[in-house]
Amino acid sequence: MSKDAPETFRTVRTRPLFQLREQVPPLYVVGKTPNAFRRVGIVTGGSFAGERLSGQVVSGGNDWQAVRGDGCTKLDVRLLLNTTDDALIVLTYQVLRHGPPAVMQAIDRGDIVDPASYYFRLTGLFETSAPKYDWLNRVIAIGIGDRRPLGPIYHMFEVL
Repeated sequence: MSKDAPETFRTVRTRPLFQLREQVPPLYVVGKTPNAFRRVGIVTGGSFAGERLSGQVVSGGNDWQAVRGDGCTKLDVRLLLNTTDDALIVLTYQVLRHGPPAVMQAIDRGDIVDPASYYFRLTGLFETSAPKYDWLNRVIAIGIGDRRPLGPIYHMFEVL
């Protein structure tokens, strides 16, 4: 980074959006395909809570996973959020998750591991027709995850 660059270009500022908890039963294992080892999770529910919006995760979302040859798992997730005031928000996000093989094996077994022991990061986008939450249509979100036995927990932030 150039020391001559304005501060805006030298740091990334964020603002908390919410904590997202998903319920994901055991994954469907498709297996080795020509592109990756594929797994699919069906999101059966969950919740999200933050200062500006809170609510429930609508059952039926999906979590498409590709375990790559380098040991990194790429997730492509699509959810429908229902706020406490009944606004519907589409959330799509992509995740990269990787770490030491022993840690990743522990996660796959359903063990609880220290989230600092592996990388679990996301980028997300929102869509809604609700006037109150229209601002989300112009937000890029980032997040940090923690995979728990019943599903992931994400701490999501708006990039300012």
